[in-house]
Amino acid sequence: MQPMKQMATESNSSSVTEFILMGLTVQPELQLPLFVLFLFNYTATVLGNLNLMNLNCLNTHLHTPMYFFIFNLSCIDFCYSFVCTPKMLMNFVLEKNTISFRGCMSQLFFFCFFVNSECYVLTAMAYDRYVAICQPLQYTTVMSPMMCYLLMFGSYLMGFAGAMVHTGFMIRLNFCDSNIINHYMCDIFPLLQLSCSSTYVNELVSSAVVGTIIILSSLIILVSYTMILFNIIHMSSGKGWSKALGTCGSHIITVSLFYGSGLLAYVKPSSAKTVGQGKLFSVFYTLVVPMLNPLIYSLRNKDVKVAVKKTMKRIIR
Repeated sequence: MQPMKQMATESNSSSVTEFILMGLTVQPELQLPLFVLFLFNYTATVLGNLNLMNLNCLNTHLHTPMYFFIFNLSCIDFCYSFVCTPKMLMNFVLEKNTISFRGCMSQLFFFCFFVNSECYVLTAMAYDRYVAICQPLQYTTVMSPMMCYLLMFGSYLMGFAGAMVHTGFMIRLNFCDSNIINHYMCDIFPLLQLSCSSTYVNELVSSAVVGTIIILSSLIILVSYTMILFNIIHMSSGKGWSKALGTCGSHIITVSLFYGSGLLAYVKPSSAKTVGQGKLFSVFYTLVVPMLNPLIYSLRNKDVKVAVKKTMKRIIR
């Protein structure tokens, strides 16, 4: 811990002690409407994920591997919302939204940690669906409580390792020229653009870490759903088809939204127009997807609807 603190001090001793976040837009007429819109988004994200976590805890029929993973996904989205959104909201009401060097590095660390962890949690959920549909008789044995805990521990451990690598290599850079970040948060590539030292190693490491996460998780998800598809094709009853597709539908939607918007956000910008587009896609996967996840897993899920009714009856009584 002490060496990292010392490294941060040395890297930042030349000039930059704080950064200025430009935010989502500089147009004054859009500040108030966007503030109201994203405040609503923030409230809905916090309440939605908190309610889904409470439903998982209060209803014993949701104490299954699938809902254990959904609980962790909601927990990540709940914590994730506190990393980016408050600072973004401040940008709409403050004339100059500043963040200290250490604050910026902390935001970067937690941002990377929760994004990486969510990738691995979604991957574990794909494996869970594969076992449930393709090996139903062995499901309780394969997806034992110990296996579920190990999958989640591995997800958070890999997320932590990735975040440490990104943040550690970012701290070693020198920031001695501009301190204006063309973004609403401290993200990897906007920060690399401000460095006055070589970013070649950082870009190489970032590509390696992100590439590993995407390839590993995408491969497991694709293989899982390929096996599920083959299994569904060989099902004789239409009821089996419907149940299998209903079981996987919510997860497919979540994966498509998260990975789709994430990949679009990190296509390397080559002009001011594409930088703006990158910020727009970043908004989608950092703010919109965490808000939609509780809706996707509740509106499309009979078990959650039953849990809501039971919880409401308890509250009324």
